[in-house]
Amino acid sequence: MTSGTDEVPEDADVLEEVEADVLEDVAADEREEGEELEEIEPPDSNAVVINMNGKDVVARKGETVIAAALRNDEYIPHFCYHPRMSPVGMCRQCMVEIEGPRGPMMVVSCMTPVAEDQVVRTATDEVKRAQEGMIELLLANHPLDCPVCDKGGECPLQDQAFSHGPGESRYVEQKRHYEKPIPISDLVYLDRERCILCDRCTRFADEVAGDPLIHFISRGNNTQVMTFPDEPFVSYFSGNVVQICPVGALTAKPYRFKARPWDLSQRESTCTTCSVGCRTVIQSSRDELLRYQGVDSDPVNWGWLCDRGRFNFEAINSDHRLTTPMIKTEAGLVETSWRGALDAAAGLINDALAGGGAESIALLGGARGTNEDAFAWARLADAIGTPNRDAQLGDGLPAEILGLDRATIDEAANASTIVLLGPDLKEELPVLYLRLRDAAEKGRSRILEFSATDSGMTPYAWKSIRHEPGTQHNAVVSALADSDIAEQLAKGDVVVVAGRSNLADSADVTVAALQKLLAGVQGAKVLPALRRGNVVGALSLGLAPADADHDGLAILQAAADGKIEVLILLGADPLNDCPDADLARRAFAGARRIIAVDTFACESTQHADVVFAAAAYGEKAGTTTNLEGRVSTVGQQVTATGTSRPDWMIAIELGLKIGDRSFGSDHPLRGVSTVDDLTDMIANTVTGFAGLSSSTLVQQTDGVLIESPSTSLPEVSFAEAGRVSYDYRLVVSRKLYDRAVGTQMSRSLTNLASASVAYVHPLDLDGLGVAEGDDVKIVSAKAATILPIRPDSAVPRGILWSPFNQGSGNIEDIIDWRSATTDVRIERV
Repeated sequence: MTSGTDEVPEDADVLEEVEADVLEDVAADEREEGEELEEIEPPDSNAVVINMNGKDVVARKGETVIAAALRNDEYIPHFCYHPRMSPVGMCRQCMVEIEGPRGPMMVVSCMTPVAEDQVVRTATDEVKRAQEGMIELLLANHPLDCPVCDKGGECPLQDQAFSHGPGESRYVEQKRHYEKPIPISDLVYLDRERCILCDRCTRFADEVAGDPLIHFISRGNNTQVMTFPDEPFVSYFSGNVVQICPVGALTAKPYRFKARPWDLSQRESTCTTCSVGCRTVIQSSRDELLRYQGVDSDPVNWGWLCDRGRFNFEAINSDHRLTTPMIKTEAGLVETSWRGALDAAAGLINDALAGGGAESIALLGGARGTNEDAFAWARLADAIGTPNRDAQLGDGLPAEILGLDRATIDEAANASTIVLLGPDLKEELPVLYLRLRDAAEKGRSRILEFSATDSGMTPYAWKSIRHEPGTQHNAVVSALADSDIAEQLAKGDVVVVAGRSNLADSADVTVAALQKLLAGVQGAKVLPALRRGNVVGALSLGLAPADADHDGLAILQAAADGKIEVLILLGADPLNDCPDADLARRAFAGARRIIAVDTFACESTQHADVVFAAAAYGEKAGTTTNLEGRVSTVGQQVTATGTSRPDWMIAIELGLKIGDRSFGSDHPLRGVSTVDDLTDMIANTVTGFAGLSSSTLVQQTDGVLIESPSTSLPEVSFAEAGRVSYDYRLVVSRKLYDRAVGTQMSRSLTNLASASVAYVHPLDLDGLGVAEGDDVKIVSAKAATILPIRPDSAVPRGILWSPFNQGSGNIEDIIDWRSATTDVRIERV
């Protein structure tokens, strides 16, 4: 008997032919697939495939299980986990089941990294029982006061008690009680009974803000969050802990008991308090702004806001807002109709054109508004023919800085070397400070700082180079000759953060230092640290001076010399915001007529002949441009106060009133009826803004970067002033809180501005023979002022530092804008 393998079927030949055909077809298919695969990009080497709840998902190497789950729309309940902070596994609510060598085991998903072919289950019976147990334990001492808690309705604990809790509690014992609420700062209240010890607030204060002023105290069942004795939670970023708190343990004073979440309507927008351009949500109820919340925009703010940007919504609701236009009469400024105000302003401009020509008209400001506002006013200035315009007030840098090879915030925060040649970022651009601090703390970047005094970034700088005011360029040249610094600068990308660090120096001093730096570091990019909210947009859209002879300081000098017939202020307050206060006062005395467009009656508007009531942030729509050139939307959430109008509308109506001397019959602005028309016009006519139509920007929530025309910095020259041994060189810089209208009109912020004080090194104070807090006379070549004096070890010897725009005894009185530096004497009173 033969085996089956020896048997040959009768149709063997046919089968061989079929098999050959099949093999040929398979080979052809494989060749086609190979050709297709050649066109496909190679697989991501950082990709990790895991199985989650029965389906394969792609994670990234080093990523935690919870991060991978949330990114793939698989919800895992949690309290302590936050994507922008390190995981701690405090709450144990994010338990999942993972297949291990010994079978399934429960792990904390925020502390467990993904692995290839990992099997994860997020909703097994064991996991559900564990989560129910954690909720029951958290509620054992948590007060059930949801009806009176500010967090009620948007509380993760409340939500998860319903979705993942046991439904009832076995605890009947008395809950613990603490004194409540405790004000741990001027803006934040603490209710310890509600705290679930998630460690979010303490991690934020330590890891993100660098202000570890809030921490756990006591042990075991008595553990609680508290500040240190006699050290309140004084942080510029304290409002963020309120937003990220998963319960109502931390509440914000400006919002307490104002509204319920279901009563709020909201719209996404962009903060214009400074030029960082943080993404926010504007929330209102009954047509009143009640809260701003940070939005996690990956290229910009990561969800964080500074307290000034978060809480200055109170100014929008102020009773001191301008609600209607005003004109000057013998009795002072009196309210009038819009027609009356427009007719009066048009008459002043036409008289100036007839008498002094277009050069007798000047525009100052425009950085407070939107891109559309700046564009409309710039087109009006073009139609009139005036070259006198500037969105800055002598406290910035030449507009040509925007045409350098510009870095983004992301590029700066990931550069090998960050060179700080600008202001104290913590005071002027706080969220940019957070991004760069994170880069230094995480080891991505090394910071090289040039400054006259210590700044908020000094503790995180790789090297901090001190220099006397007016000698930045020499400090840069010396640094470039240092072998260690040269080696670091050659390691990778270099980003220079450039701005005005000292308002008592001229801008030429900073420009000269920046030119030396860029000449010595080939390929370095520049991130302009210009402070005002939409200053980049205003300068880019036509409110930049043609040259130094027509910039903000030159305009004020021309007005002081009697050469300006009509000075138009676009949300500008030169009397409080110009570094040379005496120049501003002389300009207002010399300008024959003043037209002001503003939201409040500030000191400068009191001198105006015509005042237009402008709509404020949250009351108008449009776009804004941040310091990196990112255009994003600004949303209107509430009705404009009184009869106030957007700036762009005022500019167009004024142009129509002026007549053929401005907007002729064929002028394109005559056809504008909505803000979207202006946005689209900008996209169609302005270089760099092409394609940024209103419909496009609405879809791009993170904004779109523009490309500014390439320019070079103007050539500068200045004489270095010699030092007198008993003189001090003056440093004047801004603080986050000052006499700015938005701060002073916000009830919760108005008392946070520091007093106007002179600071010197403790040894210098001893040498003066005066006691701390004594009044001294500070004398410059121009004028004198009297201020209290205090010691500060952050101020080098031979330097006097004073904050800008803080109140009585103004240091601005002794600054001369024509001098490269300002030297002063200190005399006892």
